[in-house]
Amino acid sequence: MSTQAVAFDWLPQEVMENIAFFVATTTDVGPPSDLLPLLLSCRSLYRALSFDTNLHLCSRIFESKFDLSAAVRRLGQQVATPDVLSKELRKRFVCLKRIRARADSQIRTPDTMSNSPIVSELLWLAYLMMLENDGKNVKQLREYAGMEQWLMEYWFDDEGASLASKTLLEDEWPLDNEHNSLAMWLFWLFLRPDRFQRTERNYRTFATVLKPTALAANKYDICHTPWEDFVPKSCLLEPTCINHYSNSYQLTPPTMAIPAILSYLSLVGPLLGPTRVVYKGPHTPNNFPSSLNQSLEWEADWQRCMNLAENPLASQFSGAYKVGSLQGVWEGVFTYTEFTTYAALLSGRSPSILHNCMVAQHRQTWKLREYHLTVSRGADGIADGAESPSLSSGDPLKAFFPSGIRIHEHAGGAEVHEPGKMAPLSYRQSPACGEEAKGFKCAEIQDIIVVGEGHSAWGQFNVIGRVRPCDGFVSLLKEYVEGDRGQWLYRGYLVGSINGSLTGRWRDTLSLPGANGYEGCFVMSRRR
Repeated sequence: MSTQAVAFDWLPQEVMENIAFFVATTTDVGPPSDLLPLLLSCRSLYRALSFDTNLHLCSRIFESKFDLSAAVRRLGQQVATPDVLSKELRKRFVCLKRIRARADSQIRTPDTMSNSPIVSELLWLAYLMMLENDGKNVKQLREYAGMEQWLMEYWFDDEGASLASKTLLEDEWPLDNEHNSLAMWLFWLFLRPDRFQRTERNYRTFATVLKPTALAANKYDICHTPWEDFVPKSCLLEPTCINHYSNSYQLTPPTMAIPAILSYLSLVGPLLGPTRVVYKGPHTPNNFPSSLNQSLEWEADWQRCMNLAENPLASQFSGAYKVGSLQGVWEGVFTYTEFTTYAALLSGRSPSILHNCMVAQHRQTWKLREYHLTVSRGADGIADGAESPSLSSGDPLKAFFPSGIRIHEHAGGAEVHEPGKMAPLSYRQSPACGEEAKGFKCAEIQDIIVVGEGHSAWGQFNVIGRVRPCDGFVSLLKEYVEGDRGQWLYRGYLVGSINGSLTGRWRDTLSLPGANGYEGCFVMSRRR
């Protein structure tokens, strides 16, 4: 036996483990490859420190290289055991190495087609890592795996595995499937607009793919449940069973349209119309303020994936919307296309009609106040056994408000009078998102309404809206005060939380809910 081996044999287990840990974490990103020479130096070290025998060491390495707090907060303490973390460590670096090799970003083999379980695993892992990101996850994906380059090839290369370039070259619509949805969300989550020069070539590159997906409301839905249902029974998309931290979860991927709109207005939007010098686009996740708990920004987005996988869907608020999120002043833009072009699109024209069509935009500002109806309680503070009074679900084109509704605001709340009901409903106002919301618990909230006003180049307007319980889907009715500008329905999601953006599509209120109407995009970000 060598002198080196004898020396290591005499070291206490905890000392050997600490040595191995510091060797394995010499660099922040990438697998613990520096540990291999140490393990191969003698058999006693290998027996004491190999990943098969020392799960505690593996779990320490995992926590050094990846974020864990969000997973524990959402899934429970059982995901943080040494056994689970050692398996997750191996799985992640196998996947990250494959992303780094760009084996699946282009169409090289049949495996890269839309039904590939390997690509599905990679995309789900990267997406969930970003929802759980507190600083370490994004570093592994960006600096080691090269996720940004992978996504650029996937979406914009002529041989990209999204097939977007190929289908558009054939004047067909990009595929709306799970892989492309997750890849579009990742593109938005990694987006750094300032890295791209504002050139005609870059404009064409991004617009070719993002423009059809963002603008074609008749092809790409913004939600997986019928938007006209306030309490939908089930999701239109079957959930996906994924393995995360050695457990199986049923999740429904978010739609592709929402991140496409955000990316389009971030990269292409500032080049449109007369406001290009003023409007810089929505706040991208990359520019969110750094904090120790960045993952809190994505609590509702995670819960939405969980909620939409349930059958039947929940009829109560359960985490897909954070109380107080819409309270405050918002700034952004809405876009619209030539009416004749959009009419042709609804008549079945191919995506080429959008390539050269004019897309105009106007800035707008909203000042919103959010109110909540809570469960009725008796004098002892216990919820009444009887069903609490609630607001009926009304016309979806009127943001689900019943006809003849009257809302009277007062300090700290609002009274809502519904025709045919004896007593008004008393709604309370909550603090703005990010402030302490004492007395508000998600399970106790029956309804959320929004009241406000705003202005754009078209004039002054009033806004009223409601939030759908099962998935946090927001519907807002915008009515201009003067002139013949009419009413417009804004529908979408709040992506992120205090730093996030409210985005989706507006549509006319003259077309029937079940019919395709005249629609455009919008994005609103909280004023900073």
